[in-house]
Amino acid sequence: MKPLQISPETAVKLAEKLNVPLEQLMHMPQHILLQKLAQLNEDKND
Repeated sequence: MKPLQISPETAVKLAEKLNVPLEQLMHMPQHILLQKLAQLNEDKND
């Protein structure tokens, strides 16, 4: 599995928001990352 195709700045911000290590974020499957982002957005809207 190849790393996510996102900029370094975006990766750092996402890792901070999701409270996961940067290396773990970069090797996270895309569908899991999208699921976590959706959950984060849902939590923010509540």
